[in-house]
Amino acid sequence: MSDATLRLAIDAAVASALKEDWGDAGDITSAASVPPEAQLKAAIRARKPGTLSSLDIARRAFELTDPAIRVETVAADGDRLEPGETALIVEGPARSILAAERVALNFLQHMSGVATATRRLVDAIEGTSAKIVCTRKTTPGLRTFEKRAVLHGGGANHRFGLYDAVLIKDNHIAAAGGVREALTRAKAHVGHLVKIEVEVDDLDQLTEVMAIGCDAVLLDNMAPAALREALGVIDGRVIAEASGDIREETVRAVAETGVDRISSGWITHSAPALNLGLDAL
Repeated sequence: MSDATLRLAIDAAVASALKEDWGDAGDITSAASVPPEAQLKAAIRARKPGTLSSLDIARRAFELTDPAIRVETVAADGDRLEPGETALIVEGPARSILAAERVALNFLQHMSGVATATRRLVDAIEGTSAKIVCTRKTTPGLRTFEKRAVLHGGGANHRFGLYDAVLIKDNHIAAAGGVREALTRAKAHVGHLVKIEVEVDDLDQLTEVMAIGCDAVLLDNMAPAALREALGVIDGRVIAEASGDIREETVRAVAETGVDRISSGWITHSAPALNLGLDAL
């Protein structure tokens, strides 16, 4: 995604979130309790350790709310923050800052949670040749930002959608009448620049796929011993990706088998939000 397209996506997402939060009446709490001339200086700080992502989205929440708000970014996406450390500082009309606070934090906490979860897996496999990649198991409407957060956490992106690569999974195989039928049809259908990956559950399927040929195989829910056997069959001819029950406790053993990629849905669909808060200075 180009920088210009990303800016448009950020503004659209932030504007929608602000509209959802404000409704038709706006922030009635601040309007009722804070004098219109009041000024505020505040900092978004980490309350738990973690990896930052999407500071630009948090910044836009304040900027779109009121151009009079001054935003100073203290940290950068991908930085690791310890409790008490500052991500950004805002200063300006108090009512405006309070009206933008929750939307800014919602984006920043969630995306930083994704980055933090990714970083934990990346750190767990340090020293191996495997890479952590994300999946399409993302929050509807937030995929672009969640996949970017994976990059901030040191991971890599898998396909972005159904449109940019072929991934033949078990239900495709069932609907097509078998793995050979599904893969043969796919190879005849797509152009030479489109990559094809096939999910396999056992060595028999893998042997059949390797005989036909593809660009990558997804070794699904295989124990480390089975992964090693599968890698012997693959013999470096295609990219080998492992998936299934990938957790911080299990990922190292998977990486040490020698697979090229380890895909995790957990880092986007179940990562806990990073605890960040806005504190008045």
